[in-house]
Amino acid sequence: MKISLKIITLDLLEQYKKSFDKKAKQRFEKLHDSELSLPEGKAGIKTFSFYTSVSAVFSSKIEGENIELDSFIKHKRFGTKYQPDYTRKIDDLYEAYLFAQQTKLSAKTLEQAHAQLTKHILQKSQQGKIRTGNMFVVTKAGKIEYIAATPDKVKTEMKKLYADIETLLATELSFEEVLFFASMLHLVFVKIHPFEDGNGRASRLLEKWFVAQKLGDKAWFIQSERNYYEQHQTYYNNIRRLGLDYEELKYSEALPFLQMLPMCLNQDL
Repeated sequence: MKISLKIITLDLLEQYKKSFDKKAKQRFEKLHDSELSLPEGKAGIKTFSFYTSVSAVFSSKIEGENIELDSFIKHKRFGTKYQPDYTRKIDDLYEAYLFAQQTKLSAKTLEQAHAQLTKHILQKSQQGKIRTGNMFVVTKAGKIEYIAATPDKVKTEMKKLYADIETLLATELSFEEVLFFASMLHLVFVKIHPFEDGNGRASRLLEKWFVAQKLGDKAWFIQSERNYYEQHQTYYNNIRRLGLDYEELKYSEALPFLQMLPMCLNQDL
């Protein structure tokens, strides 16, 4: 395909297409909402969305939040009362997904979504704001496992990413190309690591948001966050494959990560 992008590489696109399961599109077309979801209220927003709950819960669990889907559904749909700390961060992420479902994806709206999902994670001055300090991903053992883009490059790299998002939204793409670029956006975003916190949650939201913008609302029914959680070691290993330093990343190693999103359509979760 002929397209000019500033930060996303097309090097793996043809190889990705060759390995793509053609039945994935059929499975996508069969996606539908859960009977547990409640009808739309004011402004066309569902009063309870089952798959938004799935997204918010499992994206949060990837980050170590101690929340169960059953409990969150009882909380959101049936009004069961829990201690605020048990549901607060997941509530924030749930609202960020609802915001995305009603809003066009852009640099401004992605940063607004980040501000929403970090309401109880970051100070207000850091919510939706590009970081100005160094960023390291640290293991539980206290070892640095990844060095993100340096402060002097973060804004420049994000401008490139935002420009690519705008270009891709305006470009006609095939089904497999949509999933390819959605995964690339997810991966590039998390490698830049532009915010002080909430980068993982925001990257997974960005991925699904892009698919929804290109393919419609069925995208919100893809259980990608759940799949990533249930394969979280593989998910993290595939992200790590690219390297330990932003300046030396090898996107030639990204294919295993890129193949995870279509697999979410091939599995009965």
